[in-house]
Amino acid sequence: MNTINSDPVPDSITIRFYEELNDFLHYSRRKKAFNFTLTGKRTIKDIIEALGVPHTEVDLILVNQKPVQFDYHLNNDDYISVYPVFEAIDITSINLLRPRPLREPKFILDVHLGTLAKYLRLLGFDTLYRNNFEDAEIINLSVSEQRIILTRDLQILKNGKVTHGYFVRETIPMKQLREIVTRFDLKDQIKIRT
Repeated sequence: MNTINSDPVPDSITIRFYEELNDFLHYSRRKKAFNFTLTGKRTIKDIIEALGVPHTEVDLILVNQKPVQFDYHLNNDDYISVYPVFEAIDITSINLLRPRPLREPKFILDVHLGTLAKYLRLLGFDTLYRNNFEDAEIINLSVSEQRIILTRDLQILKNGKVTHGYFVRETIPMKQLREIVTRFDLKDQIKIRT
């Protein structure tokens, strides 16, 4: 903590979220840098999730223009830039947050996305879905089988075990399918089953 005239001044950081990460922020914080006051020693992952962004949606964090991991402890006056998942672009050389992107996507979907699961299977994608999956089961299968979790439940994505996941924004199944195909750049991998 800094002290001025012996009155403690809380540490403050400046943070900026890019592209679709803004979907999770309050409208007053979208698409711009804003100050955030730190309370105690916190990691960058703590702050990102406290602001409402699941860590699975994040692929690159720069602090003062240098890449860091989720366990980075913030310091006063740090400038943080937070970028969304780059499944379609290989940033392996600078990505410190997960071992590697999933180039051959396999999915597991929560109970809210049954119709989307059918559509993904029809397009030839390896897709696990049951209407009675428990959250813990989805998370464990995702980790053990390297599957991307597709969900409408933010709490699943905030679990520390989850490395690959995506919050589906659309609510209409056909629009959800377009969203996933675009988001993960799947157009060239479609193999329609007959």
